[in-house]
This record gives sequence, C-alpha cells and structure tokens, in this order.
Amino acid sequence: MPFGAQAQRKSRSSASRGSNGQVKSVTVDNLPGYDSRWLHLGMYVAPHFSRYKIEQAPGYPSQGVSANSIISPGFSVGFLGDLRIGDYGALNFSPGVSFLTRRIEFNSYGYAPSSPNDPEEIADQEIGSTQIDLPILFKLKSQRRRNSRVYIIGGVKPSFNIGNRRKDPEVNLLQAQSSDVALEYGVGMDLFYPFFKFSPELRFSHGLTNLYKPGTDVYSRSLQSMKSNTVTLYLNIWSGR
Repeated sequence: MPFGAQAQRKSRSSASRGSNGQVKSVTVDNLPGYDSRWLHLGMYVAPHFSRYKIEQAPGYPSQGVSANSIISPGFSVGFLGDLRIGDYGALNFSPGVSFLTRRIEFNSYGYAPSSPNDPEEIADQEIGSTQIDLPILFKLKSQRRRNSRVYIIGGVKPSFNIGNRRKDPEVNLLQAQSSDVALEYGVGMDLFYPFFKFSPELRFSHGLTNLYKPGTDVYSRSLQSMKSNTVTLYLNIWSGR
C-alpha cells in the first residue's frame, strides 16, 4: 500500500478505460509545480448584491416616514496576489474598485415638511459610490485532487469612497460616511487549466462601521445606523506563469 500511494502521487496522468480495456480518455495534471511557487498573481471580475442593514431612530414615526433597505446590484474589478504559507495556506491581497448603488425605500405615513431641508414629497434614497477596496484575507486550501481543489477564505476589507456617482438632489439627500471596514468570509474552488487557473468564489461581507452620517433632512433624522452587507461572486483568473 505505501508503494502504491507513492506511485499515485508521482503520476501526473490517469486513464479511463472501457469494459474491453480500451483507453477512452486521459486526464493530465495541469500546471505541475504551480503550488510550489511563493507568489501567484491574477485579476478578478466580481458581480455583487449589496444593501444597508439599517436601524431607525427612536421615535421615528414622529417623522412621518418609515424606511426599508433594498438589495441593489453592482460590480467590482481588481488584481489578485497570493503569498504562499506552507502547503495549504496563503495570504491573499486583492485590491480593487467597486461600483455600488445602495437604495433605501422610504414610505410616507402622514408626512409633512417640518424644516427647510425637508422635501415636499417622500422619495426613495440612493447612495451611489465608487470605492477602493483593500481586503487582506487568509486562505486555507484542501489537498489538490488532479485539477481541482476547494478552499475557504476569510479576513477584513477596508474600503474608501473616492467619488459619488449620482447628483440628483431629490434622491441623494441621505449621505454615508466615506470609509468602512468589513468582515469577509467565503468558499471557492481552484480549477487548473493548461495555461491558467480559474477560481470561482462566493464571499459574504458584513460591515463593522456605522456609515450613518447625521443630517437635517427627514431621511437622516429617521435613521441612526447604516451598515453594509454584500454578497459577491468572484471570478478569479490566475496566471499560470
């Protein structure tokens, strides 16, 4: 048994045979020696769905409105770097740019303007932003099985807003803080091809920072907390060189 296991580890191909012993297909290990490198580089494209986890202010019914967070789509692009830590670990750094538009639905319950900054009618609010993401994550990988492997990943993601993409005063009265720190975790799979590695990954992000920015308008007065929540599908492509 030990000799058989050693021979299996050294083999880089396997054959599938039919009932008559004829070879039907041959599976070859792609990118041999890939895991022995100390640094891997790549890029990603990541569609995501995001929303605010909100808390309304005490006594918010007196404002005449109620709030409900709406899930909104967006996407991110960026670069990848994996620093090898042993046979099954890696430190992942994936700086990128995210384009987000988070919406909060406001409904009127006997609303009437009570200050000069209040609108005449209630409207849903949108906070559109372009932000720089600087996640630092630890990746724990399983043993490679031919050309596939699964892994789990987790860490923190600081983010910094670099611009607001919407300027409609009716739907942009509500504002958010310009920086955030989120806890991220997820699961992915490495698929080895002859010239590159493709890694689809599902990741969940929970903001730790209260992004609520006090204001004098009715929307700001009705809230006391806004924290980010995002679900992202990362499509990672790693260089095979």
